[in-house]
Amino acid sequence: MPGPKPESQPTFSPEEIRRAEKIARKPSAPQKYAWRARLALELAKDPAISSPEAAQRVGVHEQTVRRWRQRWVAEGFSVEDKPRPGRPPSFSPSRQGARQGDRV
Repeated sequence: MPGPKPESQPTFSPEEIRRAEKIARKPSAPQKYAWRARLALELAKDPAISSPEAAQRVGVHEQTVRRWRQRWVAEGFSVEDKPRPGRPPSFSPSRQGARQGDRV
């Protein structure tokens, strides 16, 4: 899929590529981490690939590819989410150990 040259072209160290390969192969890895690792591997293999082509290969939306490219250029390689803003969830001590459906 030809297209314009991507504005953000992250580079990955050999250690980061090994980490991405490990995450992508791990059957118990969360799906969002696995596709991010596969995306990093695609970009490492072909840095000039267009975002629509990378999105098609990995199976995500092209805007998602652009977002992760920009983040990796600015902050380096990571598949983890950033902390979300807002107040952390809090539970009363009586509900912390309770399972869904249990009565307290």
